[in-house]
Amino acid sequence: MSNIRLITTGGTIASSRKEGSDRVVANVSGAELKSRLHDPLEGIGINVDDFCSVGSFAFDLPLAFALAKHIDEALASDDCDGVVVTHGTDTMEESCYMADLIVGSDKPVVFTGAQRHAGDPDTDGPRNIAEAVRVAASPAARGIGAMIVFEQDIHAGRDVTKAHTSRVDTFRSSSYGKLGEVDGENVFIYRRPAQRFHAKVERIVPEVELMKLAMGSSPAFLNFAVEQGARAIVVEAFGRGNAPNGFAEAIASIVENGIPVIIASRCHEGRTRPIYGGGSGGKDLADAGVIFSGDLSGLKARILASVLLGRGAGPEDFRSEFENAAGGHSG
Repeated sequence: MSNIRLITTGGTIASSRKEGSDRVVANVSGAELKSRLHDPLEGIGINVDDFCSVGSFAFDLPLAFALAKHIDEALASDDCDGVVVTHGTDTMEESCYMADLIVGSDKPVVFTGAQRHAGDPDTDGPRNIAEAVRVAASPAARGIGAMIVFEQDIHAGRDVTKAHTSRVDTFRSSSYGKLGEVDGENVFIYRRPAQRFHAKVERIVPEVELMKLAMGSSPAFLNFAVEQGARAIVVEAFGRGNAPNGFAEAIASIVENGIPVIIASRCHEGRTRPIYGGGSGGKDLADAGVIFSGDLSGLKARILASVLLGRGAGPEDFRSEFENAAGGHSG
């Protein structure tokens, strides 16, 4: 008998239309989610753990960190063989990557949810939970980090992103593909992530801002973020990691004051790399002191920065640890 902890946090999977209202809200308990499972899941015991009940759009970094620590504590118990977390899809990939960084156990950590709320006649929640439980109970899923299981597919927390607002197969791992899939009672793992990073921390620093660039964007937001107390800034830049004119100068001043600026790409695939000059091309940004995030997305780079800042390391140690974890390149 495998014992799986079902940690619930709300989200669409635990939501239904509020009586007398036109709004869907998180109001379904973990016990009720368990009772709605159609799959008998023979040989697997499920213990419900109601952590919180919110839409994932209301999650913030401290709550995601608290969830990751809660998962780590649950897995430390001998009577817990794996964890399934039900979570809203809006920010699931961020909470999943936080758990991937924080959880030290090699027992499976599986996030899942739904695109159709619990009151819909064709809700996808029960099926996704059952498949997630099968993955969490599978010996093949040990040691591959936190993952998302959705519509039979298994995705690595580091690589996955929500790609569609409403389709039930919303999650994609565009650069490297899924880890595996669930087919009935069988769990198949096709690849194991080679790039894993664990950070043992007791706190994070949530004051990390994210800016996505567009043609002609102004660097004024960077200075505003610093004025508002940002401890690090992630910039989703163009292509390999280039920005409009003026960004290199603004960033140099921020970095000189000890605030890391991290360059990710707004592209869905590929790596950042300093190649171009011309004002605020990648080479110019490298000269200004930025950290390149490699193939790590802006969303995930923000999570990593928050975690590493919690270690209290100086700028050079932060740079070294970030590049080691993200596979970035300083130029």
